[in-house]
Amino acid sequence: MAEKFDAIVIGTGQSGPSLAARMTREGMKTAIIERKLFGGTCVNVGCIPTKTLVASARAAHMARRGADFGVAIEGSIAVDMKQVKARKDAVVRQSNEGVTNWLKTMENLTVYEGHGRLESASSVRVNGESIEADRIILNVGARANVPDLPGLDDVDYLTNSSIMDVDFLPEHLVVIGGSYIGLEFAQMYRRFGSRVTVVEMGGRLIARDDEDVSAEVKGILEAEGVEVRLDAACIAFAKRGDQVAVTADCEPGPEEIVGSHVLLAVGRRPNTDDLGLDTAGVETDPRGFITVDDQLRTNVPGIWAIGDANGRGAFTHTSYNDFEIVAANMFDDDARRVTDRITTYGLFIDPPLGRVGMTEREVRESGRKALIGKMMMARVGRARERGETQGFMKVLVDAETKRILGAAILGIGGDEVVHSLLDVMYADVPYTVIQRAMHIHPTVTELIPTLLGDLKPLV
Repeated sequence: MAEKFDAIVIGTGQSGPSLAARMTREGMKTAIIERKLFGGTCVNVGCIPTKTLVASARAAHMARRGADFGVAIEGSIAVDMKQVKARKDAVVRQSNEGVTNWLKTMENLTVYEGHGRLESASSVRVNGESIEADRIILNVGARANVPDLPGLDDVDYLTNSSIMDVDFLPEHLVVIGGSYIGLEFAQMYRRFGSRVTVVEMGGRLIARDDEDVSAEVKGILEAEGVEVRLDAACIAFAKRGDQVAVTADCEPGPEEIVGSHVLLAVGRRPNTDDLGLDTAGVETDPRGFITVDDQLRTNVPGIWAIGDANGRGAFTHTSYNDFEIVAANMFDDDARRVTDRITTYGLFIDPPLGRVGMTEREVRESGRKALIGKMMMARVGRARERGETQGFMKVLVDAETKRILGAAILGIGGDEVVHSLLDVMYADVPYTVIQRAMHIHPTVTELIPTLLGDLKPLV
């Protein structure tokens, strides 16, 4: 006879453990299932390890720049990739063990290690055992997309997951994909000492962002020696001895990029292939993402989908917000919704990009009257003091309501500074609230009021 629970959570990524903890505190007998790594993508092969590697790469970069600050470093700067990986592994281990121990010692929670698959709208099979619950939460995450490209099956390649096992310096890393994951690894490995080429099918990098942002990011990377190949409409692969040849032109020709290693960074796909969704009648979109409503309920009563697999956000912070929305509706009589949240994300190259709200392109397409302010980071005293003057700050404001519509902060501290604008947007107050605020000098954020004090009509 199947064991009965009040709730079953499949997956231990960012939102699953927090929701399980809330459920157990509410007195619910809960089961949580994990087939591989506790903590999911962020803890094991995503945010935490990549930003740890970014930190090592920045240390190498700043060491090479020592003379710019009057610091003499004798000899060449060497990067010990085995030690870099060991440091990353230690940080990941701490986070992974923290999540694992939290779950395995949580009162009223049963942890299953195995692959969970829906048998019906109220039952899940795991390790040959059937368990039941009236509430099932799908938190199965996503993985690297591996596209069907000519010759790819004939060569070795890395993804954001498998590159975590690399403890050596690739001679020439060819990154397929010019978006967030690809660019972070591109700059990182260039700073470690690899030759790096980014191959992007589109006409510019990070195409979801404005053209000036894309151009500035491209300039930042190229200034460090990252090679960028755009408009690569026909990507194909072939072996060249122990190396890999990447062609990017549709027409046959002599141009090809020969590298020692290839990293695929061309998007993510949801882990919904073998979840039994058809058996339970749970609907998905054409890309395999689970269809949910504004409160993250699937079309099947009693089943929710949270995290990357629902297609409503591809970030750790959106996943955690999914938990908050479900918990608020389930326990707090608080009708929180996905559409209440404001789009925000970061690109963690160095300097980073902090993005919030609408892009300039989206504002123009909306047809509304708007104001715009833009300031180069070279005007920011803190940036000059730190010798990091690349990038700019840009903000867009509704000319009639005076509400901030969106912003891009590309520059030193941009991933932190952008929150001052985000919070004002959530408060739904005029931009003058922050424009009239007195900020600390010398900081990057102190220039936000100055920027807002020099808005001009968007034409």
